[in-house]
Amino acid sequence: MRERRYNRGVWRAMLVALLSLIALAACSSIAPGEPQAGASGHDIGTPVTEQDLAAWNIDIGPDGRGLPAGSGDVATGAHVFAEKCAACHGAEGQGGLGDPLVGGLGSLASAKPKRTVGSYWPYATTLFDYIRRAMPYNAPQSLSADEVYAVSAFLLNRNGIVPADTRLDAASLPRVVMPNRNGFVSDPRPGSL
Repeated sequence: MRERRYNRGVWRAMLVALLSLIALAACSSIAPGEPQAGASGHDIGTPVTEQDLAAWNIDIGPDGRGLPAGSGDVATGAHVFAEKCAACHGAEGQGGLGDPLVGGLGSLASAKPKRTVGSYWPYATTLFDYIRRAMPYNAPQSLSADEVYAVSAFLLNRNGIVPADTRLDAASLPRVVMPNRNGFVSDPRPGSL
Protein backbone atom coordinates (compact mmCIF):
# COMPACT_ATOMS: atom_id res chain seq x y z
CA MET A 1 0.00 0.00 0.00
CA ARG A 2 1.34 3.37 -0.94
CA GLU A 3 1.63 6.02 1.79
CA ARG A 4 0.25 9.48 1.04
CA ARG A 5 2.22 12.41 2.29
CA TYR A 6 1.17 16.02 2.18
CA ASN A 7 3.53 18.84 2.85
CA ARG A 8 2.84 21.46 5.51
CA GLY A 9 1.78 24.01 2.93
CA VAL A 10 -1.10 21.83 1.72
CA TRP A 11 -2.32 21.19 5.30
CA ARG A 12 -2.08 24.88 6.13
CA ALA A 13 -4.05 25.84 3.00
CA MET A 14 -6.74 23.27 3.84
CA LEU A 15 -6.98 24.59 7.43
CA VAL A 16 -7.29 28.19 6.25
CA ALA A 17 -10.00 27.20 3.78
CA LEU A 18 -11.93 25.31 6.46
CA LEU A 19 -11.71 28.21 8.95
CA SER A 20 -12.79 30.65 6.25
CA LEU A 21 -15.87 28.54 5.49
CA ILE A 22 -16.77 28.36 9.17
CA ALA A 23 -16.41 32.14 9.54
CA LEU A 24 -18.47 32.76 6.42
CA ALA A 25 -21.24 30.46 7.68
CA ALA A 26 -21.28 32.24 11.05
CA CYS A 27 -21.47 35.69 9.45
CA SER A 28 -24.23 34.72 7.03
CA SER A 29 -26.51 33.65 9.90
CA ILE A 30 -26.65 37.25 11.23
CA ALA A 31 -28.81 39.74 9.39
CA PRO A 32 -27.08 42.99 8.37
CA GLY A 33 -27.48 45.67 11.06
CA GLU A 34 -28.65 43.11 13.63
CA PRO A 35 -26.86 43.58 17.00
CA GLN A 36 -24.74 40.68 18.18
CA ALA A 37 -24.79 39.56 21.81
CA GLY A 38 -21.31 39.89 23.30
CA ALA A 39 -19.74 37.95 26.16
CA SER A 40 -20.20 40.99 28.41
CA GLY A 41 -23.98 40.77 28.16
CA HIS A 42 -24.14 43.98 26.13
CA ASP A 43 -25.16 43.93 22.52
CA ILE A 44 -22.43 44.98 20.16
CA GLY A 45 -23.48 48.24 18.56
CA THR A 46 -25.91 49.16 21.34
CA PRO A 47 -25.24 52.61 22.81
CA VAL A 48 -23.90 52.65 26.38
CA THR A 49 -26.27 54.23 28.89
CA GLU A 50 -25.19 56.74 31.53
CA GLN A 51 -25.90 54.05 34.15
CA ASP A 52 -23.61 51.56 32.36
CA LEU A 53 -20.86 54.17 32.14
CA ALA A 54 -21.21 55.20 35.80
CA ALA A 55 -20.50 51.63 36.91
CA TRP A 56 -17.08 51.82 35.20
CA ASN A 57 -16.28 55.46 35.95
CA ILE A 58 -14.83 54.87 39.42
CA ASP A 59 -11.35 56.37 39.11
CA ILE A 60 -10.04 58.61 41.89
CA GLY A 61 -7.34 61.16 41.17
CA PRO A 62 -4.63 62.46 43.48
CA ASP A 63 -6.80 65.43 44.46
CA GLY A 64 -9.57 63.08 45.67
CA ARG A 65 -12.04 64.00 42.95
CA GLY A 66 -14.50 61.12 42.61
CA LEU A 67 -14.19 59.74 46.14
CA PRO A 68 -17.49 58.15 47.17
CA ALA A 69 -19.55 58.80 50.27
CA GLY A 70 -18.70 56.69 53.29
CA SER A 71 -16.00 56.41 55.92
CA GLY A 72 -13.83 53.91 57.72
CA ASP A 73 -11.55 53.78 60.73
CA VAL A 74 -8.33 51.96 61.59
CA ALA A 75 -9.96 49.42 63.93
CA THR A 76 -12.57 48.39 61.34
CA GLY A 77 -9.83 48.29 58.72
CA ALA A 78 -7.85 45.82 60.86
CA HIS A 79 -10.84 43.45 60.85
CA VAL A 80 -11.48 43.81 57.10
CA PHE A 81 -7.77 43.37 56.38
CA ALA A 82 -7.60 40.21 58.51
CA GLU A 83 -10.63 38.76 56.75
CA LYS A 84 -9.99 39.77 53.15
CA CYS A 85 -6.34 40.78 52.69
CA ALA A 86 -4.06 38.99 55.16
CA ALA A 87 -4.11 35.67 53.29
CA CYS A 88 -2.00 37.29 50.54
CA HIS A 89 -0.33 40.24 52.28
CA GLY A 90 0.40 38.72 55.71
CA ALA A 91 -1.31 39.37 59.04
CA GLU A 92 0.50 42.68 59.53
CA GLY A 93 0.91 43.62 55.86
CA GLN A 94 4.48 42.29 55.79
CA GLY A 95 3.87 40.40 52.55
CA GLY A 96 3.39 36.78 51.59
CA LEU A 97 1.89 35.67 48.30
CA GLY A 98 1.15 39.35 47.71
CA ASP A 99 3.50 42.28 48.03
CA PRO A 100 4.47 43.76 51.39
CA LEU A 101 2.37 46.81 52.22
CA VAL A 102 4.12 47.98 55.39
CA GLY A 103 7.67 49.13 56.12
CA GLY A 104 10.46 50.17 53.82
CA LEU A 105 10.49 53.84 54.83
CA GLY A 106 13.78 55.36 53.70
CA SER A 107 14.75 52.34 51.59
CA LEU A 108 13.99 53.71 48.12
CA ALA A 109 17.48 55.14 47.61
CA SER A 110 19.14 51.94 48.87
CA ALA A 111 20.44 49.00 46.86
CA LYS A 112 17.34 47.01 47.89
CA PRO A 113 14.39 49.40 47.90
CA LYS A 114 11.22 48.14 49.55
CA ARG A 115 8.22 49.63 47.74
CA THR A 116 5.26 49.69 50.11
CA VAL A 117 2.30 51.93 50.87
CA GLY A 118 4.44 53.89 53.35
CA SER A 119 7.67 54.13 51.41
CA TYR A 120 6.57 54.47 47.81
CA TRP A 121 2.92 55.44 47.37
CA PRO A 122 2.59 59.18 46.55
CA TYR A 123 -1.11 59.81 47.36
CA ALA A 124 -3.51 58.24 49.85
CA THR A 125 -6.35 58.87 47.39
CA THR A 126 -4.79 56.70 44.70
CA LEU A 127 -4.21 54.00 47.33
CA PHE A 128 -7.98 54.07 47.88
CA ASP A 129 -8.50 53.91 44.10
CA TYR A 130 -6.25 50.89 43.71
CA ILE A 131 -7.77 48.95 46.61
CA ARG A 132 -11.29 49.75 45.42
CA ARG A 133 -10.72 48.69 41.83
CA ALA A 134 -8.27 45.78 42.15
CA MET A 135 -8.52 44.17 45.59
CA PRO A 136 -8.96 41.62 46.93
CA TYR A 137 -7.20 39.82 44.12
CA ASN A 138 -9.75 37.00 43.99
CA ALA A 139 -12.76 39.37 44.10
CA PRO A 140 -11.88 42.84 42.77
CA GLN A 141 -14.42 45.63 43.36
CA SER A 142 -16.19 43.55 46.02
CA LEU A 143 -15.35 45.85 48.95
CA SER A 144 -17.81 48.56 49.94
CA ALA A 145 -16.66 52.18 50.06
CA ASP A 146 -16.67 51.98 53.89
CA GLU A 147 -14.44 48.89 53.78
CA VAL A 148 -12.00 50.56 51.38
CA TYR A 149 -11.79 53.67 53.59
CA ALA A 150 -11.21 51.38 56.60
CA VAL A 151 -8.49 49.28 54.92
CA SER A 152 -6.82 52.48 53.70
CA ALA A 153 -6.88 53.86 57.25
CA PHE A 154 -5.45 50.59 58.62
CA LEU A 155 -2.58 50.51 56.09
CA LEU A 156 -1.77 54.18 56.60
CA ASN A 157 -1.71 53.61 60.36
CA ARG A 158 0.51 50.50 60.05
CA ASN A 159 2.95 52.66 58.09
CA GLY A 160 2.97 55.37 60.76
CA ILE A 161 1.23 57.95 58.57
CA VAL A 162 -2.02 58.40 60.51
CA PRO A 163 -2.81 57.81 64.22
CA ALA A 164 -4.77 54.80 65.50
CA ASP A 165 -7.95 56.81 66.07
CA THR A 166 -8.17 58.00 62.44
CA ARG A 167 -11.44 57.86 60.51
CA LEU A 168 -11.10 58.58 56.79
CA ASP A 169 -13.71 59.89 54.36
CA ALA A 170 -13.87 61.91 51.14
CA ALA A 171 -12.88 65.11 52.97
CA SER A 172 -10.03 63.77 55.12
CA LEU A 173 -8.35 61.26 52.78
CA PRO A 174 -7.04 63.88 50.28
CA ARG A 175 -5.42 65.77 53.19
CA VAL A 176 -3.21 62.80 54.14
CA VAL A 177 0.38 63.65 53.14
CA MET A 178 2.33 60.57 52.09
CA PRO A 179 6.08 60.37 52.84
CA ASN A 180 6.97 59.97 49.15
CA ARG A 181 4.55 62.58 47.78
CA ASN A 182 7.38 64.60 46.26
CA GLY A 183 9.33 61.56 45.07
CA PHE A 184 7.76 61.50 41.61
CA VAL A 185 8.34 63.71 38.57
CA SER A 186 5.37 65.73 37.38
CA ASP A 187 3.93 65.15 33.94
CA PRO A 188 4.14 68.52 32.15
CA ARG A 189 1.74 67.59 29.34
CA PRO A 190 -1.52 69.54 29.17
CA GLY A 191 -4.41 67.82 30.94
CA SER A 192 -2.21 65.76 33.26
CA LEU A 193 -2.62 65.93 37.03
